[in-house]
This record gives sequence, C-alpha cells and structure tokens, in this order.
Amino acid sequence: MSVGHEFGFELRVCAWVEQCWRPGSDGDDVSRLVARQLGTKRRRWDTVVLEVDPAGLRQRAKFGAQRLDSDLLHVVRHAPPEWAFYRDALPHPGYPWRYVREAIHRASDRGIVETRRDGNRIELRRRWEYPADWVQRVVAIENKPDLDASAADALADQLQRDVALGLADEVWLATAADEEGGVERALLAELPVEAGILAFDSSGGNDEWTASVEWLPRTLAADATGTRITDRPSGSAFDQSAAEFEYVDADWKTEKRLEIAERAFERGWRSYVDTMRPDCRHFRLTRADHGYVPVCAAKQREQSAAECSGSCPEYEPEPPAWRQRGWPIEGGPGSAIRDVLAERRQRQRDGG
Repeated sequence: MSVGHEFGFELRVCAWVEQCWRPGSDGDDVSRLVARQLGTKRRRWDTVVLEVDPAGLRQRAKFGAQRLDSDLLHVVRHAPPEWAFYRDALPHPGYPWRYVREAIHRASDRGIVETRRDGNRIELRRRWEYPADWVQRVVAIENKPDLDASAADALADQLQRDVALGLADEVWLATAADEEGGVERALLAELPVEAGILAFDSSGGNDEWTASVEWLPRTLAADATGTRITDRPSGSAFDQSAAEFEYVDADWKTEKRLEIAERAFERGWRSYVDTMRPDCRHFRLTRADHGYVPVCAAKQREQSAAECSGSCPEYEPEPPAWRQRGWPIEGGPGSAIRDVLAERRQRQRDGG
C-alpha cells in the first residue's frame, strides 16, 4: 500500500463503498450514503455507511441538504398535517418549551414547516411527512491500512466497545492486504468475531483497487438495549480490577442513529475539501479507481487533510487572473473543484 497516510486510504475506502457495497452479498445492490469521521461524543467512526430506502431518501431530500439536529427532528417528526397549537401537537421534549419554540422558528425559516399565530399561540403544520424509516441500517468501518500488532490491539478494544454498545448494525475493519492478498491471521486473533474484515489490495497500483472479505460480520442488536464499557482492566498482573459498564436504552440508540444519519446526509465523504485549501495554486484532484483524491503539485504526492491547510509552507493562493474571464467556471480552479465535489455529494443525497 503506497498511499502514504490513513487519510488517502480512508478516501479510497469511502469511494469503493459508494460504488461496490455491499460485500459478500452475491452482487445484491443496496442504496447507500457514505460519510466519514462521524459518531458520538465518545466514539468517532472513520467511515459510516447508511443503507437507505430509496423512496425514503427522496422524501428526506425535500427537507434540504442541511442536517436536522435533535431539536429540529423533534419538530418535523411530530408536526401535524393540519394546523394545531404546538404544545398540543408535539410531545413534551423533556426540556423547556422555549427551546421548542426556537426550533419551530428555525424550521419555519428553513421552510420545512409552516407556522402562523392565533393570538399569542403559535400553530404549525408540516409541509411534508418526515420519513421515519429512510435509514434502514447503519454500518461503521474502522480504517487501518498498516495493521501491526499494536494497532490490532488498540482496534480490538475499540471494536469490542462498538459490538457491546450495538449502535451500528454492523462493524467492520478495513485494512491493506499483505503480499499474499490477505491479512496476517495472527493480527486478527484478538478482534471480536462479530466484526467483519475487508482487505484492500492495490498490487495493480493505487488506481486499481480490489477488496476481499476476510471475515463476514455478525448483525448486532441495534434496536435493543446496549452496553457501554466505561472502563476495563489492562489485563496485566498488576491490574485485576473488574470492568465498568452502563446500560444504554434502545430509545437513546434510535435517536442517536438518526442524528448520525442526518449529519452523514449533510456532509458525505467528500466534505474533506471544506477543511483543505483547494484555492491553493498547487491543489489538484486526480482520478483514482473509484473517485477523486487530492494531490499537491508542490509536494508531488497526495497530501493529508492535516498537511493541506493555511499553515502549509507551500501554500500559494491562486493568482487573481485565474479567477477572471470565467476560468473555466466562474471563480477559478478552486471554486471549480468545490463545485464538482458538491455536485457529486448532492447526487448521492438525491439517490443518484
């Protein structure tokens, strides 16, 4: 694997998943959305795959490209089909009603609910029904191209926590294949059997990727109570303490999965360009096997997201002449790159 950093590997995994999911399914195709670097306050997944209902995805797209946070979800999911006083229409949220009123105003400003006043009373009605089951499954993938013993040990702990919590329907490890096209079995001995393993082979070059399923995952009980491991012994002779854990109810998991799905819908995996500098004269996109990846002409290699920032010593803004005379789309090459990736992101939101 000559990508050189986990960021480049991660982008290729996301692009492969977008085109080839789901592995081990005998060619069955499922509608999906792919995003990266999402999760909860305690756990962030490298790649998130949403398996979605196509009709539900199109219905969700009516609410716009921006995500719906937990307050907005409370409003749009319970907004009535006919005019009603908001306190009669919405269930009590468990926090003060003034925050609900703020969310209603935000939803009205975005045009996703309708509001009117009846004296001092705020009434609302929905514009569209929010599709409660547009997300069918949530799949989490941990990316580790260079899997050695220490990395496998750390991943085993992370994946065991994912399996115990059951927030995702499946968890996978994606890694680079060895010279024989597989993964060293000794490195996988400590991984939980519930986690799937994908091995990516680039022996034909970085632009020719294939993936093989080394181990199929077990479906987790995402709709049941989960277990959050808060602390566990190190396993050494000097640490014989018991593991500490807490139960997480199914309702919390349902709400959190939907919030993650909303963020994935907004961001997608191509949002990396939002934190990089495509307005640098050295920034390029090059076509890989399953999608575009960023390349730095000054470094003459792929760059990571951390490298490509305003503090990069090679950074040079685009010359003003590039942004004039409509090159080739108004705004210069940097704007053209943003437009290309934004168009592909929107195509996925629309189910294309």
